[in-house]
Amino acid sequence: MTGLATLEYQEQQPKVIGKHVYGNLYGCDEEVLMDEELLREIVVNAVKIGNMTLLDVKSWKIGLGVSVLAIVLESHVAVHTWPEYGFATVDVYSCGSHTDPESAFDYIAKMLKAKRIVRNYADRSYLE
Repeated sequence: MTGLATLEYQEQQPKVIGKHVYGNLYGCDEEVLMDEELLREIVVNAVKIGNMTLLDVKSWKIGLGVSVLAIVLESHVAVHTWPEYGFATVDVYSCGSHTDPESAFDYIAKMLKAKRIVRNYADRSYLE
């Protein structure tokens, strides 16, 4: 994008605000990564911290790991764990200016006791 195109983009008001924070967590606490009930609790708390509206939460024990998916009115929060590697992936996507997916992601990383975090952000907003 040229400087002018960037300026024009920044001046547009989005019709839909979409914020997507996702990434990989390394060196996590293996006990936490195996604890399905604790992971569900962490995801539910992350939804609250991110100012999102919880609709449903599901979890599955897969081998040693766990997958937790929270459906929120504004989109979703997902955590997938591999305790044998101390590894987890986290995906927090929300729509609306009132949401804070960054804080939700950071809370999950803290609770999983990640030693290294690779965090990405995608603007999923719709501009006309």
